[in-house]
Amino acid sequence: MKFYIGTDHAGIELKNWTVELLKSKGYEVEDFGPFTTDRVDYPDYAHKVATAVLADKNSQGILICGSGIGMSMAANRHAGIRAALCHDAYTATVARGHNDANILCFGERIVGKGVAESIIDAWLNSNFDGGRHCGRVEKIEL
Repeated sequence: MKFYIGTDHAGIELKNWTVELLKSKGYEVEDFGPFTTDRVDYPDYAHKVATAVLADKNSQGILICGSGIGMSMAANRHAGIRAALCHDAYTATVARGHNDANILCFGERIVGKGVAESIIDAWLNSNFDGGRHCGRVEKIEL
């Protein structure tokens, strides 16, 4: 599986750490940046990652900003994207299992590296449960 990742200036450190974590686990990662702490607009990066995930059906995305809220809101403007703001392993597991989320969002100012790793591990170890959840996920798209 390939991951597309992006951030804004408020998530650079955790984004760089996440890229290395995913690579160490054997995943291919395409980093959309940014690569400095110069101020940027988070929607620009959310749109890049969402577009890439939609074009590559065997991929997932990760978006990081200060809180994760703006990134999740911007990404979810794309039909077919189910970006989930996760603060812990449980929300990551449910986002994948019940909602078939395809972009993981979290905030550098909210979670530290230890919690981020538990969120990522839960995400990686979860799959869509299907069944009763299929109809609900279909209703997300208008």
